[in-house]
Amino acid sequence: MKLTVKKPIFAESASMFVNRASEYPGKILIKKDHWVIDAKSLLGLLALSLQPGQDVELDFEGEPDKEFINAIVEAGLFEIK
Repeated sequence: MKLTVKKPIFAESASMFVNRASEYPGKILIKKDHWVIDAKSLLGLLALSLQPGQDVELDFEGEPDKEFINAIVEAGLFEIK
């Protein structure tokens, strides 16, 4: 699933993102350029330094978690491409 960053992902927003991702039983990967990180890793997410307008891809192990996707979109962090 492709998403566009709407607001910078730093401390508080990164923590919320990782906490929500951790509720999903399977693995969630975030891909940006040559980076591939586990969405449940706060340090990995911070290393991406996500800024508005950047595109990322989320890969879910199994079925995508609609609640997780809705939570990050409703929080204004991302928009679905």
